[in-house]
Amino acid sequence: MKSTLDWLLEDEQPSIKYLTLTQLLDRKESDPEVKSAKNLITKRGWAAEILSKQEPDGYWANSKSLYTPKYLSTNWMLLVLSDIGMTRESDPRIAGACELWIKRFSKPDGGFAMDGSKISHLCTAGNTARALVKFGYGNHPAVKSCFQWFVKSQAKLGGWSCFGSGRNLDSWEALSAFAVYPKEKWSGEMKEAVEKGVEFFLERELHKQGEHYEPWYRFHYPVHYYYDLLVGLDFMTALGCGSDSRLGHAIEILKKKKDARTGRWNLDAVHPDVEGGMAEWFAKHPKQAPTPFALESPGEPSKMITLRAMIVLKRLAE
Repeated sequence: MKSTLDWLLEDEQPSIKYLTLTQLLDRKESDPEVKSAKNLITKRGWAAEILSKQEPDGYWANSKSLYTPKYLSTNWMLLVLSDIGMTRESDPRIAGACELWIKRFSKPDGGFAMDGSKISHLCTAGNTARALVKFGYGNHPAVKSCFQWFVKSQAKLGGWSCFGSGRNLDSWEALSAFAVYPKEKWSGEMKEAVEKGVEFFLERELHKQGEHYEPWYRFHYPVHYYYDLLVGLDFMTALGCGSDSRLGHAIEILKKKKDARTGRWNLDAVHPDVEGGMAEWFAKHPKQAPTPFALESPGEPSKMITLRAMIVLKRLAE
């Protein structure tokens, strides 16, 4: 059996190979193997498949809404493409879609939200800002404005909220956006907001919010606007919090989920993976339930999950 690293470096998914070389092995962009993998991302594998379904006008699935249908339309495809190594320099189709995204999702209050909304929405704003930074739009006025909006919209408890309470661990997207936003761009207010947000998650040890919620213990990709312990560990370690003992419970879960024989992690489930009231609502309104989208098969070893888990463990060891 191939080693886990050799498995990630296979040629069939150049995006995973490129991210493994650059994010896990710290190889430079000038490295010939990095260049080769990066050049193949739009020609083979997941990114090529997604881009082949893009319409000439830059959207996916629906020209009237970039947000619906979930999880097949433009918003969701761009989030995935941002995660698998694409930038606006990679392919002109990315730049065209991003310009459309910015135009349609920018709101007067400074953040981002889906088509039709008059005010910004935390989950959408965080996801959009994070992806646009990764695509290379960190200096765009709309992106810079959104990071200022995060400061203004932070709740007193230190978290953010998609639902109004400011008490939810699953409103994680603002911190994930800051995790990829270069620190030299942070204002003093942004630094304070991140410190408060980090402490909000640390106080709750990434999982303490009411009763035990099992979907948080299953690892997913794409994550959309959902939370799980790997999501939390990813942005918290990216923000430099790996040495805090309050991450201990989540780290223990991460290590336990590694297959001792293969050294790989599985894709546990595909969203919508929900319990409680939301699951009951979907059961009663099946026509309004989102359409699942996955790059890999649930219950099987996942290159996306394995790479993310190994990057988290690498940060913990630094």
